[in-house]
Amino acid sequence: MKYRKLGKTGLEVSALSFGASSLGSVFRDTDEQESLRTVYEAIDSGINYIDVSPYYGLTKAETVLGKALKDIPRDRYLLSTKAGRYGEHEFDFSHNRILTSLDESLKRLNVDEVDILFLHDIEFVPAQMILEEAIPALEKLKQSGKIRFAGICGLPLSLFETLLPQIDVDAIISYCHYSLNDTSLLDLLPLLEERNTGLVNASPISMGLLSTRGTPAWHPADPEIKEACLKAAQFCADQGEDIAKLAVQFSTSNERIPTTLVSTANPENIRRNASWVEEPVDERLLSEVLAILEPVHNRTWTSGRPEYNTKIGEA
Repeated sequence: MKYRKLGKTGLEVSALSFGASSLGSVFRDTDEQESLRTVYEAIDSGINYIDVSPYYGLTKAETVLGKALKDIPRDRYLLSTKAGRYGEHEFDFSHNRILTSLDESLKRLNVDEVDILFLHDIEFVPAQMILEEAIPALEKLKQSGKIRFAGICGLPLSLFETLLPQIDVDAIISYCHYSLNDTSLLDLLPLLEERNTGLVNASPISMGLLSTRGTPAWHPADPEIKEACLKAAQFCADQGEDIAKLAVQFSTSNERIPTTLVSTANPENIRRNASWVEEPVDERLLSEVLAILEPVHNRTWTSGRPEYNTKIGEA
């Protein structure tokens, strides 16, 4: 497994990291024992960074992860969780709720501190709430020793372009913007590198877009994006290849992107994902897949408030 430095945090994170959302049964019904084995397998495969949130499975993911972490030495993993989002339409970024949210998460996770606390999907609330309530709460938690570093996450890239010059955070999570079908995250890298802000990339298969199964009904991508991604996935299958392998290799191979989160509750899946990082990319297959996806390249969808859903550079 490759390891890279996460910006100003100085943390050495595995190129592939474990997103624990699947442990909350957000994609399918999961077996708890299988979920626990998945966490153990992730660590044994060289993955040293785990991310979770109270939102995933409405606290189930944190609870299940906490059961696994009881059996893993604390120095074997880096851990982040989130605060601010608690349901599909439930957001609370007030100062006191951020503080109590972390205390609740620590109990579920069976730890005394987390390495990073992220504000979860901040594009759904006015910037004033983040600037005046949530960010000061993160600073207080850093001073208390309950978190080592603080960050923000969300979908629209212009969100980070707007807010990062106004706040001092250590890291961000961006998802669905550095994958086979969308590499627009590259446009944000100069700002992140200028500020030495750690970057966690998430969802290399674009929340299920890059799959022969087709996307779930809730997926916000438009029909043209879904069709192109399905076509690319089927093309790989016809060659006897799994587009997920190509997607993971593509997202983890860029040295400027420290780590990429993948989520599964299947031990074999996480073992296979970790092994893919070590294998060379099939450059011929990659070029053919990128050509199929070119008509929808960098196409995304809206999330949150209108002011954050402009193209990067136009915020």
